[in-house]
Amino acid sequence: MKFANKKNLWLSSRDYVMIIFGTLLYAFGFCAFILPENVVIGGVTGVSTLIFFLTGIPVGVSIYGLNILLLALSYRIVGKTFVLRTIFGSTMLSLFISILQPLFHGPFVQQQPFMNIIIGGALCGIALGIVFVHNGSTGGTDIVAAMVSKHSTVSIGRTMIYVDFCIISSSYLIFHNLNTVMFGLVILFLVSYMTDFMINSNRQSVQFTIFSPHWEHIATAINNEAHRGCTVLTGMGWYTRHEVKVLLVICRKIESGTIFRIIKSIDPNAFITQANVNGVYGTGFDQIKFKIHEKNKSHHPASPLVKSGTPPE
Repeated sequence: MKFANKKNLWLSSRDYVMIIFGTLLYAFGFCAFILPENVVIGGVTGVSTLIFFLTGIPVGVSIYGLNILLLALSYRIVGKTFVLRTIFGSTMLSLFISILQPLFHGPFVQQQPFMNIIIGGALCGIALGIVFVHNGSTGGTDIVAAMVSKHSTVSIGRTMIYVDFCIISSSYLIFHNLNTVMFGLVILFLVSYMTDFMINSNRQSVQFTIFSPHWEHIATAINNEAHRGCTVLTGMGWYTRHEVKVLLVICRKIESGTIFRIIKSIDPNAFITQANVNGVYGTGFDQIKFKIHEKNKSHHPASPLVKSGTPPE
């Protein structure tokens, strides 16, 4: 129990550290590359940019004020933990933008507006991906995107495109500058693409097929050290005509090194194949988000195994 509590504390602490890093990276990309080019992007940051150009109120102050209004809406829908991390993330973002905005009086790359847009959009997208991967949010349309992603199959990046497109397009009514709108749209697609890329990269899974006479020791070690399940299959080597045991293991791509280390330490001569898996759903992985109508549920009652959420091994 103490080990579990320490592990949860470590994971939670790591999440908050990565949220701080993500918001700092976002603030740098925005203040150093995007804001000096007078480009309006999507989300609360975009709305706050409009307010800054119209009234002179610092972007960080507006971001924090607008996020407070949205947090009340998100509390019941996304849960207490998400709201707390959103408060933390939006506070860090507002603080970093307030600190960095006065430091950059011009674009980071001089006389290269499109280069600034590309770099700034990529940095902001990577930053948002880092924040989302670690169960955080910078507020604004991130809250809307997270709510939609939680209850539907629409990706976070795609939801951000829909909402932010309206915000960026409305900037034309104020500036009457088509270039500003086009640059904003470029940033929109860059941010959305990089956000989805970061999230999907973290969720990539692989499948191991392991042939070894020491399969029992390998399976036990994978269970105990990597905390992943193993399925034991029975096969036959056609050359030897002997029965063999085959281990099937599915894990996150970032855990591949751990699996290889375990196998090599037990049987350096084990025969291993590794394949990328497009999607893994179930306990320990992603959850299926398709909605099932009550009418269909009655025709397909779940078995006790499915109800318990225990994967077959």
